Amino acid sequence: MAAVRTRLAWRRTALAVGVVAVLTARLALAGGTVGVVVAGLAGLGWSAVLVVTFPRLGAPVARRPGLPGPTLPMIALSSAGFAGLGVLLVLASMR
Repeated sequence: MAAVRTRLAWRRTALAVGVVAVLTARLALAGGTVGVVVAGLAGLGWSAVLVVTFPRLGAPVARRPGLPGPTLPMIALSSAGFAGLGVLLVLASMR
């Protein structure tokens, strides 16, 4: 059962990153040129997370899952990246 819960947790993580990327892009597209760049970066970040987590999303249930490899650092970097994009949007809107 632990492997099933782990796979479902990775699916929720990918879905949450997707929602954050869509909301960031939606907010960014109202911001002109900087917004378009931020929206592109949000889409790129979401794509990178999907590429890294895709093997874990549909993997058959194994007895013992392997080490996460690059997945956890990628999720951490994307979280920090989305935070940075949020700061960029706030600073751009203050102009």
